[in-house]
Amino acid sequence: MLRVRWLGRVEYREAHDLQRQLFKASQDDHLLLLEHQHVFTGGPNADMSNLLTNPATLGATYERTDRGGDITYHGPGQLTGYPVLSLPGRKGGGITETKAYIHQLEQVLLDALNDLGLKDCGRIDRYPGVWAAPASGKPRKIAAIGVRMSRGRTMHGFALNVNTDLSWFDHIIPCGIKEFSVTNLRNEGVEASMSEVVEKVSAVAIETWGTQGFDIATTAFPQTTRGLEDFEGRRASSDPAKDEVPVLLRDRKTTRRRQRQLDDLGLGNGIAITERKPSWMKARIDLNSGYRRVRKTLETLELNTVCEEAGCPNIYECWGESTATFMINGARCTRACGFCLVDTRRPDAPDPDEPRQVAEAVAEMGLRHTVVTAVARDDLHDGGASAFAATITTVRDRNPGTAVEVLIPDCKGDPEALRAVFDARPDVLSHNVETVARLQRRVRPSASYARSLSVLARAKAAGLTTKSSIIVGLGETDDEVEGCLADLTAVGCDIVTIGQYLQPTTSHLPVERWVEPATFDRWAVYGEARGIDHVEAGPLTRSSYHARQAAESAATGPVAVSLSARGG
Repeated sequence: MLRVRWLGRVEYREAHDLQRQLFKASQDDHLLLLEHQHVFTGGPNADMSNLLTNPATLGATYERTDRGGDITYHGPGQLTGYPVLSLPGRKGGGITETKAYIHQLEQVLLDALNDLGLKDCGRIDRYPGVWAAPASGKPRKIAAIGVRMSRGRTMHGFALNVNTDLSWFDHIIPCGIKEFSVTNLRNEGVEASMSEVVEKVSAVAIETWGTQGFDIATTAFPQTTRGLEDFEGRRASSDPAKDEVPVLLRDRKTTRRRQRQLDDLGLGNGIAITERKPSWMKARIDLNSGYRRVRKTLETLELNTVCEEAGCPNIYECWGESTATFMINGARCTRACGFCLVDTRRPDAPDPDEPRQVAEAVAEMGLRHTVVTAVARDDLHDGGASAFAATITTVRDRNPGTAVEVLIPDCKGDPEALRAVFDARPDVLSHNVETVARLQRRVRPSASYARSLSVLARAKAAGLTTKSSIIVGLGETDDEVEGCLADLTAVGCDIVTIGQYLQPTTSHLPVERWVEPATFDRWAVYGEARGIDHVEAGPLTRSSYHARQAAESAATGPVAVSLSARGG
């Protein structure tokens, strides 16, 4: 199965770590299509004298890679493709097989460029890549290629200049080639949007590598009348996810921008918040003694829980069983995701005593498995990672034998921040993709699908048990949910939860559909069949629901759990 994914703007390290996990662990074939922020890269044998300018002075970075080839540039307006393939009949990856694969990759690009209207393009024998006017005496490189192949498995790939700002190539000797220039589609007289190029390249790739089946998932392209020229000449921002996607719900107001976005996605105003919910969506209110005891404990220690802040429908059941999900780093979030009830006003400074308070609450409640989550704190230098690490350590010191699960934000993809959490060795590392690729811009405009997959891939590479969650009813299709489950499987995710979205207020995203219990059953079975160890799926399921049971099941092998079948 070939899984084609357009991921939008992605930091180079995030994309590299994601494809490395797919290269090592996935049973599927993948084609990752994306743009990078400004970055120069080179293979292990790259001639550094071909890097003419210090990248830091340009707002760019340099990354040493394990691909073949010399120094090149990646940036906005350039389609970068990473085919992660198991090539049939190729068991080695020696020079002969590598050359044959490069020839095939060049042909994919040549066919796509011909379909786009660039007829005079081809190869130059001594230089890998694709060239405009190759026989003219003045050939111009339009696509660079650099790959790695090991035991018939590939990674890295190509960089095709669509509307790339070519002045960036003035700072290098591209691929070590001095005698020829670099070009892009626009300069060759082909006006094509990035979406059009992605469509053509995807179609040819599927014809070439997708003969055993394929699926396609894309993040939404920015809706702009100016096209890719918006990106030309821009320098790297601190956060490509924020740079690419505007925050749509900053003040919790339904805006014309949000309505346009719903229209662009083919979605309407959804189901009225006042409409009666189906019978399977009704949660039972039970002010039992366990619930009251947990509430008293939390109030005494002045702790926040996501159970309350996010309006979880399972609060009475979970608190009744002496289970709660603690929320650290305050109760106010720096992001404004369209589904979330958490307060988005300016946050207060974190309380340094929170780790101790959580540890005391865990002790007083006698928890065997505790879940710690947090609001997003983009105002903090590490995104709040140090507080997670401190809480894990403090809870364990105070409660030996208690399993600690953390549900973390993406920490803006900062590898050092993430490593601080990983090094604390939580028993479960959870990070939520929340929704399918197509709806990411709508649902969580300050995050990205690729970044979330990269966080999970990095956690798995660190040897942790990983977990993620999908909210449904936001406009996704059943096939898209299955595609998302396949992506989570590909990055080694051990536990997945799937639950129905409930619109908290009229200022939040509407519910597009009520998903029937039988559909949750089917997704649970599908996820288990894909190899996910534990799938918790049901209308009222939330990311931390039955967390201990899920962790225990993941430790013993694949178990599909459908709450609908149990009346949950």
